[in-house]
Amino acid sequence: MQIGQRIAACGIVLAAVAGLTTTAGAQEVPALVDQQLPGLLTTYKSIHAAPELSHHEAQTSALLAEELRKAGYSVTERIGKYPDGSQAYGVVGILKNGAGPTLLIRTDLDALPVTEDTGLPYASTVRSKNPAGQDVGVMHACGHDIHITTMIGVARNMVALKSQWHGTLMLIGQPSEETIDGAKAMMADHLYERFGRPDMAIALHDSNFAAGKVSVVSGPALASSTSIDVIMRGVGSHGAAPEAGKDPIVMASEFVVALQTIVSRSIPPDQPAVVTVGDIHGGTKRNIIPSEVKMELTTRCYSEAVRQTIIAGVNRTAKGIAIAGGVPEDRMPIVKVLDDESTPATINDVELSARLQKIFVAKLGAENVIDRQAIMGSEDFGIFSMDHKIPAVIFWLGAYDPKKVAESERIGVALPSPHSPFFAPLPEPTLRTGVTVMTDAALALLQ
Repeated sequence: MQIGQRIAACGIVLAAVAGLTTTAGAQEVPALVDQQLPGLLTTYKSIHAAPELSHHEAQTSALLAEELRKAGYSVTERIGKYPDGSQAYGVVGILKNGAGPTLLIRTDLDALPVTEDTGLPYASTVRSKNPAGQDVGVMHACGHDIHITTMIGVARNMVALKSQWHGTLMLIGQPSEETIDGAKAMMADHLYERFGRPDMAIALHDSNFAAGKVSVVSGPALASSTSIDVIMRGVGSHGAAPEAGKDPIVMASEFVVALQTIVSRSIPPDQPAVVTVGDIHGGTKRNIIPSEVKMELTTRCYSEAVRQTIIAGVNRTAKGIAIAGGVPEDRMPIVKVLDDESTPATINDVELSARLQKIFVAKLGAENVIDRQAIMGSEDFGIFSMDHKIPAVIFWLGAYDPKKVAESERIGVALPSPHSPFFAPLPEPTLRTGVTVMTDAALALLQ
């Protein structure tokens, strides 16, 4: 589906923006959401059916930019520079409404290399090439389509409710969240120097709990993610003459097992940490001992001290195994930390978390604001906080049919989570809640 078709598909909403009506009192936000919801559902389904991979969000960013312009925002596109010099597809929409604080609200734009298996009538059938040149399915398996559509609804509500807030609203369409380099790219393109530094930043992320509910985690919310490449080098030889070489496959196998002791024996038990080898390649034929094996690692934790301990442990373990295997000094392992594919932990500001918790309880009722624990998944939203100099909070939005959630809890079988090919948010109540609570939050913070 082309961008023109996608914008046309949500034309019912675009035409209605200027005509949004409000009523006085606390019912204004629900009334506005009711007016928008049919069109927002159409928008959501069109975005879901046309996902784009990280670094390639051309149509998705153009759709968001067009929506924000029609709502009355000053919009700038193609914000963000990657380390290779290429331009990102970031979008910035600014709405100034007199003196007051500046609030940043972020949505992410990209999808995942996942082949959708939900069976939905609007399921993605898109295929694309990943960075390795492989043909892959593409799916909004992490709910960024919900996030984008929610931002569109919030953007319109805030225009309609300008008499109830003051300050500046900065709406960010961030590319490449899934490769955790989109926020860095926008900051490298002088985001705050060009558009102003916000006083606060908030975002939401959907998840596999009941639609109609939200959750705010105070303090550590998501782990850091550090990408590490390890090349275990040896000396190649014939498979029938292993004594003539130094087998990197055997050493890589020992390395993978030995890695597990970094967390169990180097990290304090009260500090969550994960080290995972997610990719390993070596050799070309069964009777050839190769000269090297390449491995891709990811590590997760909440503390920079723990992160450095893990990195040191990876280096030490790789070198130690190579030495024990008799590898020559000039063939020691190569360990490389990929800073461009790493991101710090997301630590929600405690005071801002408390404010949002209070807002959500007042609007949804305490029974719909649930407790959740920090998770070991990672996000790059925290980059916008400038190392916690700007109060920032990402909160969770329930996205599943409450009946299915209740049944999964009864039988003890978890529902598909984000990144699953079966991840299928229930659009109507999810969008209704997302647009409502994010609008309520923005109104309360811009005072």
